[in-house]
Amino acid sequence: MKRHLLETTILIACAVFARGQAKPAADLIIQNARVWTVDRDHPEAEAVAVVGDRIVAVGSNQEVDAWRGAKTSVKDGAGKRLLPGFNDAHVHLTSGGQQLDYVQLNDATSPQEFARRIADRARKTSKDEWILGGDWDETKWTPAQLPTKELIDPSTSQIPAAVSRYDGHMILANSLALKLAGITAKTPDPDGGVIVHDAQGNPTGALKDAAAELVYKVIPEPTHDQRRQSIERALEHAASVGVTSVQHMNPDYADIAIYAELLEEGKLTTRIYAAPLIPEVDDQAKIGIRHAFGGPYLRLGALKSYADGSLGSATAYFFEPFNGQPNNRGLLADGMHPVSLMRDRMMKADGAGLQLCTHAIGDAGISAILDIYAEIEKAHGPRDRRWRIEHAQHMAAKDFDRFAQLHVIASVQPYHAIDDGRWAEGRIGHDRASRTYAFRTFLDHGVRLALGTDWNVAPLNPLLTLYAATTRATLDGKNPRGWFPEQKLTIKEAIEAYTVGSAYAEFQENVKGSITPGKLADMVLLSDDVLNIDPVKIRDVRVLKTWVGGKLVYDAK
Repeated sequence: MKRHLLETTILIACAVFARGQAKPAADLIIQNARVWTVDRDHPEAEAVAVVGDRIVAVGSNQEVDAWRGAKTSVKDGAGKRLLPGFNDAHVHLTSGGQQLDYVQLNDATSPQEFARRIADRARKTSKDEWILGGDWDETKWTPAQLPTKELIDPSTSQIPAAVSRYDGHMILANSLALKLAGITAKTPDPDGGVIVHDAQGNPTGALKDAAAELVYKVIPEPTHDQRRQSIERALEHAASVGVTSVQHMNPDYADIAIYAELLEEGKLTTRIYAAPLIPEVDDQAKIGIRHAFGGPYLRLGALKSYADGSLGSATAYFFEPFNGQPNNRGLLADGMHPVSLMRDRMMKADGAGLQLCTHAIGDAGISAILDIYAEIEKAHGPRDRRWRIEHAQHMAAKDFDRFAQLHVIASVQPYHAIDDGRWAEGRIGHDRASRTYAFRTFLDHGVRLALGTDWNVAPLNPLLTLYAATTRATLDGKNPRGWFPEQKLTIKEAIEAYTVGSAYAEFQENVKGSITPGKLADMVLLSDDVLNIDPVKIRDVRVLKTWVGGKLVYDAK
C-alpha cells in the first residue's frame, strides 16, 4: 500500500514540474484545521495540500505552507474538524433522489395522516401519473397495523398508487393499481413474495417482496430526463451531507448510462461503484469486466443479490418463527428458488472475477449465503474476493467465526439499529435481538465493517449514522444509554469503517478513505469536533464544506 502511494506522489510531483513551475505548488491548501486523517501512521494534522485531484502533503501549517504558490487557493479551516469524505457502502441513489420529490409518509404518525397526505398528493397528480414513494412506517401508529387500500381508495379512484414501506420490502397498492397489475383474490403468491389478504380472502393492497414486482411491472419507467433529474438531486444532496463516494446497489443500466453521461460532462460530483442485480451476471462476465473496473468516478464489477426480505415486513428468513407467528419463518427471495439457482449464478460471477454483495438479514438467510460462499471457495480456491453481506442484521451465534474465516465484509447500516430497536425484540425476542446489528461482536471476531445507510430506506446523512453507531439510542427515546449498548462503536472506529472500511469494501483503500499523500482529495469540514463532543450531540453536527478531488462541491457558507 505504501509503495502504491509513494509512486502516486512521485507522479504528482513530476506532473507539477512538467508544468514548468520553479517549485511544486498546490492548487488547494486547507490550513488551521483539526485534521483526523484515518491514517494510523499519521492520525492528526493541521493542514492539507492538494495538487490536481490528489493529496500531496499532510502536516503542520508550516510544513504544508511550503506548497503554497501564487495561484494556490488557501482555505482557513478555522479550527474545525476535517475528515476524509464519507463513503456510503450501500445506497439506492436514484430512488433516493426520486424520494426527495415523492410524497413523504415516513413521519405520518397515524393512518389518518397517512391517508390525508395521499389525498393531498392525489389532488396534484394527473391521471396519467402514479403516486409513488412514501417510505411509510406503520410501527409509528397506534395500533401498529398494516395499511390497506381502503385507506387511500377514496382519494385515488382514478390515479394508481403504489407507496413503499420504508424498508423497501412491501408496498401498499390501491385498487386501481391492483387492477392494472391483474391481482385478484385468486392470484397465487409468487416465489419469494406474499399477497396479503383480508378475512374474506381479498387482497388488502399490501404486497411483500416479490409480490410487489407484479405492480412494479406495470408502472411506467421514468423517462431519461426524469431519471437524470432524480440522480442530479441525489448528487446534490450527497454533497450537502459530506458523502463523496457511494456504492449503488441494484441500479438499472439506465442509471449507469446517466452516470457516464454526467461524467463525460464533468458533472458527476460523487464517486460511484455500481452493483447491478445478479441476474445480469452474463452482461459483465461476457465482456471481461472484473471487480472495481473503471476510473476514479465510475466503476463496475460487483453484483447485488437477495437472500431474503426484511424484519419490518416479517420476511427476513430465520431458523425459528417470528414471535406470535408460529407459521412464519420469513421468506427466501425469489432468486433463491431454488437455492441452486443462486449458487449457479454466484459460481459464474466468481469465476468471472466479479464481486458478490448479498442482501441477507435473517439468521437463516445469512447462513445460507455463507454456505454458498464456502462452496465457491472450495470449488475455485482462495483469493482476495472481498465478499460482502449487506445488512447482516440478525446473526446466528455460530456464524461470526464463519464470517471471519471466509473474509466476508459486514456492510452494515447503524441507523437501522436505532430505528428497528423500537420494536425488534417484539418480533424476534431478546436472545436473537442480542445478536442484532452486532457491530462490536463483528470487530471482536476480526470481521471488517463497511458503514452505509441504505438510503432511501434511512437518511443519507453520515452524522446520523455516526450518532447511531456510537449511542445505539433508539428513536423512541426509550434506550438513551443504548439498545444492547455492548455493541456500540467508538467514534474513531465508526469513522474508520465509514471511510477506509467502505473503501476496502470496493477495493479502493489504496486510492481513497484517508487523508494521506497520494490519495484522492475527498474531504469534509464539520461544524463541530465529532471526536471530542458528547456522542449524543453528533446528530446535530453540520457539514460546512465538501471537496471531491480537491473541488469544492458543497459550501454551507
